[in-house]
Formats: sequence, structure tokens, C-alpha cells
Amino acid sequence: MNRLTKRLSTLAALMLGASVLLSPPAVSADQPFASSVFLATHNSFSGNLADGVRCSLQFQLEHDVRFIELDIWEDGFATNHDFSIGHEGLGDDVDHFSNPASNLLWDWLSVVRSWSDAHPGHTPLVVMLDLKTDLSNNNSFAEGNLTALNEELSNAFGSKLLRPTEYAGQSVDALRGRILTLLSGNTSSRTEYRADIGDRPAVALNGNGQIVEVHNSPDSTSLWYWTGSYGPDGRVTWLRHGRYDSGMTPAVALNDNGWLVEVHKSEGANTLWYHVGFLGADGEISWGASHQFDNGVTPTVVFTSPWGSTVREVHQSQNNSQHWTWNGSVNTGSQTVTWGGNAKTSDPLYSKSFAGRGSAWVSVWTGADGPSPSNTLRYSTDRVGADRIRYQQIAFDEYQEGDSALLQQDALFYGAPATSRSFIVAARQSGHLVRGWDFDSASLATTPLASYPATNNPWTSWYQDMVNQAGPVRS
Repeated sequence: MNRLTKRLSTLAALMLGASVLLSPPAVSADQPFASSVFLATHNSFSGNLADGVRCSLQFQLEHDVRFIELDIWEDGFATNHDFSIGHEGLGDDVDHFSNPASNLLWDWLSVVRSWSDAHPGHTPLVVMLDLKTDLSNNNSFAEGNLTALNEELSNAFGSKLLRPTEYAGQSVDALRGRILTLLSGNTSSRTEYRADIGDRPAVALNGNGQIVEVHNSPDSTSLWYWTGSYGPDGRVTWLRHGRYDSGMTPAVALNDNGWLVEVHKSEGANTLWYHVGFLGADGEISWGASHQFDNGVTPTVVFTSPWGSTVREVHQSQNNSQHWTWNGSVNTGSQTVTWGGNAKTSDPLYSKSFAGRGSAWVSVWTGADGPSPSNTLRYSTDRVGADRIRYQQIAFDEYQEGDSALLQQDALFYGAPATSRSFIVAARQSGHLVRGWDFDSASLATTPLASYPATNNPWTSWYQDMVNQAGPVRS
């Protein structure tokens, strides 16, 4: 059967099943969101190409599907500046008939946003992103890390987006017009979204509330950064994250013009190195090259004045407890430092884990936070108690059978194959929204049914009957 014939057969089947699609709402939407059942599709982008008949995203949304799954890859992000859709690979099983002509995530999210704008009273809609690759090992925003994904979701859905911190057990009616995004798939990515890990963190804060945190990886081979903004409430909004070098024991200084000087020790020798960088308004750092400036251990550095371009560095000798100092002048054009005045000093090392400006301060350290690991990166400020250094929680994070306690902590959404009947029932009974995927037979139904019984065949009579018996929310 060729593709056109298949589509005609599909349309005929849909016409014959029109009475199923026009089934009246089974229950009122004025009920708790977490106890509701909604129509859901699996591999929603596949339309009619793969192992079922779903039709286009537009058709699905028009016919009460309220759970859309998009499988995404970061391959090609540096060129496309976007993630791409596909099942086993970029473009795999992607049906472009009545769907976007491209595989770019933005185009598919735009379909959802446009439909939502045209139907402002719709019941809450979940857009799940199945992460097919590990975004946690991407070195920067430009390579497509979780910060890049966060920004795309925020830009796509704007004020319609419901963040995890905004959900407080509302009813379906209270959430009309809202879009919830959900991360599934790659476990490393989902875990890093909840908590980042590292070693020997250091921090700098300037008079504009800009923050730079640097740390080495737990194995002391790579250097990573976070940037953030100190808010009016004293809470830090973490903006960008990435890898900038190899090494260990980093320290950082930041002036009020946004220029920074970072110093660290080599991971394999007692040599000291530095970078000059510029922190942009978007939170991204433009890093200069790495340069060696001395031998030693435990380097520390500060700007000598808030707006100035001179720095002072203090470190310990690699041979004994003697401290040494350097004075440096930053050349912002070449992103280098001219060092001079090297001498022994009795001055202590500068504090790396604490930075203050006026009454504001920020402190960083590592430690367990509930179920998170002992090397979880954490922070506090003069007005905020301990919290994790992590990505903004734009999306919900799905807990799946066998995941860690960290992913289970505070999780609203659970997920499992439709065959994991006991898991689905237990999760529903404990008040969670549960996605069961690959619902391909009514025999997989449970009591209670999964909140989102994700199927490849949403228009078949058995699926509609199964969902109707559970009292789905429609419209």
C-alpha cells in the first residue's frame, strides 16, 4: 500500500468512526488535575508513518489529545541553533503531512502554541520531550545544553507555560489555557536538571548582581561554570552553564563592568593558569584563551577595585606552606593579564567560596540535599537559605520505574510502559499523574487507568471506549 492509499484508507476509517470522535465529555473539568484522565498519543510526531494512526498534531489537538510526545536530538544544534525531531535518529518516523515541513523543534512547538492561542480555554496540555541523547555532557548553550532547551521552551510558550513551582494542586478548570512541559528519556539529563554536582566551587559577585560560579568536575579533570543573577528577593536565578577548560581548584574575580579573571591549577601538574572573560547580559561568558602565569597550588584572585582593571592573586607554593602574590593588569582587548610584582607574602589566600558586595552576599559549597549526592552544588545568600545550583525549573521532570530517589523527589509526573500495570496503579493511587506508553490493546487497561494512556492508535474504537470508561476530560 503506497503512502497516498494509506492516507485515504485512514481518512475513510476516521469518517466511519466519527461517532467515536464526537463522544461527549465524560466528566466535568472542575476536578483535580492530578486525578484526571486525558487522551494521549505516543510518538505524536509520527502521524501515520509508523506503527499507528495518529494524524497531524493539529488534528490530535482538535480532537482532545492533551498529551503530545516529541522525541528530540541535539545533533546539528551548532548549525541549526535548534534541536531536531526524530525517533531512532534525526527525521526518523517524522510525518510531515499536514505537519511542519522541517524537523526543527521550534517549528513543532509553534504548532502547539498557535493552536493554544486559537483555543484559549483549552484544558491543560502537556508537551513531553523525550531526550534521545545526553544533554548534560554538552559544553555550552551553543552546543545545545539544558539551558538552551529551557530558553526555547520559555520563548515558545511564554506566559502560557506552567512551571513546577506554579503548580499547587489546582483543578483542571483552573489550569485552562496552560501548557506544561515534561522531560523524559535520557536519565543523565533528567538528573542534572534536578541537581548539578562538582567539587571545590568558587564564586564572585559584582555590584550589578551578576554572579559567576566555577568548579571542577568530581574527577578533577574539567572546569565548569554557572552564571546567575542576584534578585531583589536575594534568590539567585542561574542563567548559563558550561565547560570552559581542563584543570582543578579554580577561583574567579568579577568587576562591575562584567570582566572576570579566572585562575586554576592544572589537573596533572603544579602549574597555574588564567583566563580573562566577559560576562554578557544574557549570562553567557566570552572566554579568552588559557595562559600559564606561574607554578604553585590553590590560586585565589580578586579585583582591587569594583570598576578597575587590576587584580591581585595569592597562591601557595607547590613545595611548602609559603604564600606568593602577583599583581595583574587586565587588557580587555586581548583578554590577557600583564603580571608583575611577584613576591612572597604573609597574607592569607582570598576566600573563594564567599563573595559580598554591600549587604548582599552569596556563598557556595557542596553537600547532600535530601536524596541528592554529597557533591551537589549548593548556595545561600544573605536572604535565602540553602538551595541547589541548578537549571531553572521550566519543565517538569518525569520519574520512571527504577529511577533514583532524586528524580522521584517532588515528582508530579510518573511514567512506565503500559505493561507495568502495578506501577501505574500504585502511582495513580498515590496522587500522581501517570503516563503509560505503548497502549496498544484494551487488555492493558488498569483501574484506575493511567492519567495519560499514550497510544499509537487514538482513533480506534477500543481506545476510545477504554478511555471513556475511565471518564476522560475533553475539550
